[in-house]
Amino acid sequence: MKRILTLTLALSAFGLNAQIVTPQPSPASTLKQTVGITEVEINYSRPAKRGRVVFGDLVPFDEVWRTGANKNTLITTSDVLVFGKDTLKAGTYAIFTKPGKSSWEIYFYTDTENWGTPEEWNAAKVALTVKAEAINKSESVESFTIQLENVESNGAILSFMWDKVDVNVPFKVMTSERVMANIAKVMSGPSANDYYRAADFYLSEKKELDKALEWINTSLSMQKDQPFWVLRRKSLIQAELGDYKGAIETAKVSLEAAKAAKNDAYVKMNEASILEWTPKAK
Repeated sequence: MKRILTLTLALSAFGLNAQIVTPQPSPASTLKQTVGITEVEINYSRPAKRGRVVFGDLVPFDEVWRTGANKNTLITTSDVLVFGKDTLKAGTYAIFTKPGKSSWEIYFYTDTENWGTPEEWNAAKVALTVKAEAINKSESVESFTIQLENVESNGAILSFMWDKVDVNVPFKVMTSERVMANIAKVMSGPSANDYYRAADFYLSEKKELDKALEWINTSLSMQKDQPFWVLRRKSLIQAELGDYKGAIETAKVSLEAAKAAKNDAYVKMNEASILEWTPKAK
């Protein structure tokens, strides 16, 4: 009898503590993306259309919307984001929107602890407002979706999609400014690799190529061996400067070094460049 009573109590306690886990109607989603050297993270919930008319009905026009479901949609950025002429500081913000028939207003709100929209809207807590066109699509998106698209080193597009509406908000990041500032700092005591990376960045940005050539030459002078990938970058800088004869000479040295290292990719790139530059060197 004592054993039965103990078992009954144990099962009762288990029943009190057990919980039934069911799917959420609007499941949570996390988006993480590096844009240049800026880390962007978006946390939001994804309601579904489920046969309903979304904008103008489920989500009324010209009213502030939570931009998803459940708790605030949050965006966290490690550095400033530039929307047109306006700058959003690094930090975490709630994203609220005001959908319209032809355009949306997007609000970055400093109070991030609301469930849904704030009971009282405080304009002083709006860090930034952006207006964007609402594009009507022929195909419908079932679940509300936020994406970062067209990701490049200096920016991306923040995209909101649901039903047949697509809203795209382009922004820039401070990649070039941050990297150049870091280069200036590092160059007070640089290594061969620092010189190489600085030259490579300036080449990619098409900035001060004379300085890039100086740095790549310094990098090569600091190394006992002549790395084929560094020589390859030097040839590209020379070509950008219009010195095709010098670029071909450097590419040939890189080609032989790449052959010795059995790096077929660099062999092909050098051969293609030599073929391209030869008519220009005459």
